[in-house]
Amino acid sequence: MKHTPILARCLLLITLTGCADDTEIVEKEVVVSNTEVEIVKVPTPVIVEVAQGTNIQLGARPDYLIDDMTTSALKTKLESCKDGPFYRTDFSIGHRGAPMQYPEHTQESYIAAARMGAGIVECDVTFTNDKELVCRHSQCDLHTTTNILAIPELAAKCSVPFTPADPNSGTPATAKCCTSDISLAEFLTLEGKMDGANTNATNVSDYMQGTPSWRTDLYATSGTLMTHKQSIALFKELGVKMTPELKSPQVSMPFNGMTQTQYAQKMLDEYTQMEVPANHVYPQSFNLADVEYWINTNPEFATQSVYLDGRDSNAGFDPNNAATWQPSMAELATDGVKIIAPPIWVLLTIDNDNNIVPSQYAIDAKAAGLNIIAWSLERSGPLNKGGGYYYQSISDVIDNDGDMFTVVDVLAQEVGVMGIFSDWPATVSYYASCNKMPASI
Repeated sequence: MKHTPILARCLLLITLTGCADDTEIVEKEVVVSNTEVEIVKVPTPVIVEVAQGTNIQLGARPDYLIDDMTTSALKTKLESCKDGPFYRTDFSIGHRGAPMQYPEHTQESYIAAARMGAGIVECDVTFTNDKELVCRHSQCDLHTTTNILAIPELAAKCSVPFTPADPNSGTPATAKCCTSDISLAEFLTLEGKMDGANTNATNVSDYMQGTPSWRTDLYATSGTLMTHKQSIALFKELGVKMTPELKSPQVSMPFNGMTQTQYAQKMLDEYTQMEVPANHVYPQSFNLADVEYWINTNPEFATQSVYLDGRDSNAGFDPNNAATWQPSMAELATDGVKIIAPPIWVLLTIDNDNNIVPSQYAIDAKAAGLNIIAWSLERSGPLNKGGGYYYQSISDVIDNDGDMFTVVDVLAQEVGVMGIFSDWPATVSYYASCNKMPASI
């Protein structure tokens, strides 16, 4: 039997009682002999290191979607994960933040996306008339995403002033307000609102009330607009990676002396200036020339530059016929493209048994060694009528909101996408955590 002096025993007890609150206190009779006592072994707490971004707040929507699913092995698996743990993953990408319920590209929307487990968050990048970069989905969307029309001195600067609807002729209300119409200082006085416009309106106030019925204005009373640099600072604070999209200019380039390549370079330079590691940045563009410019001149960003594929808007495009899209996947890979990002519907089709399966587009992209990102989940409203644009290739088998998880499962397990953009990241975060995908680092 080992023994130790009473003074040492006292120090031992003081040390143990100073441990975490959940340490169990064990009472046991000890044998005292003169100035020596028996050592009693007490279990000490185990400290477990967990990945950054645990204890994510997903809310009730994933449960609602799972409850709406038809009975299947996937539903049973997802149900088994209802108590978590949930954590942040790069598989979950915040599309404009969390714009299903928060004004897009605002501080509030970005914070909501990070809280819902998005490991990557998007700032779409455009510029003001003093050539400063800001976060907006389009250079000319201020009339539908902000309160600019309610501020007379700024509304007067819009490219196209507000014109009320004419019920007699059936002419809709119109307006066009661009970031390039105003300065950075003026931009920062605006407030974000839910994207939408009432084109039947005969006054500005009614025109601004155009939020789709399946979204909400509950969190849209004071959306905080952000510059590109402010978004970088916020994302660093939130511990998320960043995916800026260089938006196509809606003004002639060069703009006030800024060329397209200078614009593309300026976006990357702001990450370098703010000391963001290149492997935390996924630059995107629908303009293949922008992506090729980054690949050829900014090698540190090359492997994570994303070609946003909008070729589905071309006449005759068929995701199951490789002859209808050029360049080919192999040609893109030869030119150095590593990541391609098409809309969800382009990656999916229906087989003879009415199962959702990868399209030829998806098969060819993977065969060429391209990584794939899909966009955008939770952007279609209720799916009971086929889901609209994002589900058009599989609309025949989409008839309830729960089908959203089926789509996510096929994209993840059969297509093999590396991430999914979502307007409500909690849905993708739930799936990723349930399937034990790697935590965001």
